[in-house]
Amino acid sequence: MEKKERGRYGEILSASLKLGLTSFGGPAAHLGYFRDEYVKKRGWLDDRAYADLVALCQFLPGPASSQVGIGVGLIRGGIGGAMLSWFGFTMPSVIILMLFAYLVAGDVPFDTGWIRGLKIVAVAIILHALIGMGKNLTPDIPRLALAALAAAGVLLVPTAWGQIGIIVLAGLIGYILYRNRQEGNGGEDAAIPMPVGKKAGAVAWGLFFALLALLPLLRQTTDHILVSITDIFYRVGSIVFGGGHVVLPMLEREVVPQSYMDAETFIAGYGAAQAVPGPLFTLAAYIGMIMDSVPGALVAVIAMFLPSFLLVIGTLPFWSVLRKKTWLRAALVGVNAAVVGILAAALINPVIPSSIFSVWDIAVAALCFWLLQFKKTPPWVVVAVAGVLGALLHAFL
Repeated sequence: MEKKERGRYGEILSASLKLGLTSFGGPAAHLGYFRDEYVKKRGWLDDRAYADLVALCQFLPGPASSQVGIGVGLIRGGIGGAMLSWFGFTMPSVIILMLFAYLVAGDVPFDTGWIRGLKIVAVAIILHALIGMGKNLTPDIPRLALAALAAAGVLLVPTAWGQIGIIVLAGLIGYILYRNRQEGNGGEDAAIPMPVGKKAGAVAWGLFFALLALLPLLRQTTDHILVSITDIFYRVGSIVFGGGHVVLPMLEREVVPQSYMDAETFIAGYGAAQAVPGPLFTLAAYIGMIMDSVPGALVAVIAMFLPSFLLVIGTLPFWSVLRKKTWLRAALVGVNAAVVGILAAALINPVIPSSIFSVWDIAVAALCFWLLQFKKTPPWVVVAVAGVLGALLHAFL
């Protein structure tokens, strides 16, 4: 490896690790941190290229902020740069959530106050996310109706495959309803540098679909827990639209009904994931740790983020063409409306029944929501407040 290349890799790792340790506040905040670091401070790409990269990653399923980081690393240092960029941004929260899972799986009882607070704050955080997503993704009656139907469908058919079917159907309805709308033609050709060619992109797409099809078949031939973890997290990472909060109902349907953990353990992990920097998809580390200790955590994290690598590498060379396809944008309008409904269904069941047990719990949840929605308090601060209040409730009530 040449000295110049080693230096570039070192820059990528140090920049992404800094972001992984300090990027609180969710995907929207992450994108602001990324712009400050990669565009304004380091000048690795200009604003137009960055905007195009963000548009690409919002178009794809998976964690948009992580995908932007992967894309920046790919542009700056090729495949190796993409891996380092992901590692630096993701590993701090992975390690923290693995340690939290170790405590939860040990002797920490679930009537402990701070655990109670983590479950309560999940209600406020999801409601806050639901309102924000609803304003952007369901601004008219047809999309509100589609979200309501998606929520009803998920509650009536509470399975992982039921959710996938609802997403596919919503995409078809979105195409039918919005295919003739002219919401921009994609603008000028993409300004993103092309570090990989179309041949590499085609290979990445082929691998993406091959794993999506073969992993469920492999799971049927063996009951090995790591195979199950790989299938679950790869599939969820491949189909989640709408941001990190939507991963909650997807994963819950995969792990709670199958008795890998109970609903309270799951919701506690979701609450803890709000208090750490980096992407919410690192919830995979917590769940994998509960399922099969350290090997389960590492496999879950890799499987969860592998689709993002393949999708960014596969789509980047073709983005200048895809971004102009009106039919595809119309289908995504339907999908995005459906994910609002899916998140609403998760709030109804299992989040509220697993978190709220008294009028005092309602009061704490309302306070947390007020802090998030009206005082614009950072989520990690709200989580800390909920933990303290949960401990006080446990001690005195």
